[in-house]
Amino acid sequence: MKSTARNRAHGTQGFSLIELLIVVAIILIIASIAIPNFLRSRMAANEAAAAANLRTITSAAVIYNTSWSNGFPPTLAALGGAAPPATCDFAILIDSILATAPHQKTGYTYDYVGQGPPVPAGGGCGAPGFNAYLASATPIKVGMTGQRSFCSTTPGVIHYDLTGLKPASTPACNALPSM
Repeated sequence: MKSTARNRAHGTQGFSLIELLIVVAIILIIASIAIPNFLRSRMAANEAAAAANLRTITSAAVIYNTSWSNGFPPTLAALGGAAPPATCDFAILIDSILATAPHQKTGYTYDYVGQGPPVPAGGGCGAPGFNAYLASATPIKVGMTGQRSFCSTTPGVIHYDLTGLKPASTPACNALPSM
């Protein structure tokens, strides 16, 4: 009799398998509610950062145009650069991550294409600029890193596309809703 009482005392000193399964099930239910909300908030943050980075690229293109008399920059790399002094080929106007291929930051890929005929290269410029530009930010993976894509053209207005696709041309970008 004493050994049976001792075994019962040992059996009450832990959690039963059912209790552990209930705790694990509760944790899984909470995680299934929290994880989608976390992903949506991260996508919203990536979209806000992409719009801000595109605004920076747009402002840098205008500054480049007025500073070096070379039109709008020929590439994103021309807007970047490592250290002073700033030149026409390395203007040091945007973050080096944006200026360096593959031009990806915060879940988005950035692209910049000169539009129209090239402008004659200004003094000391390695490449001629352009009369206009098309800058875009597209999610690396639509639905995971962002849902909307963004674009900007020469007037400096940022437009967005709910499908997340990259605009094919300046008129296609200008046809999208603006922010």
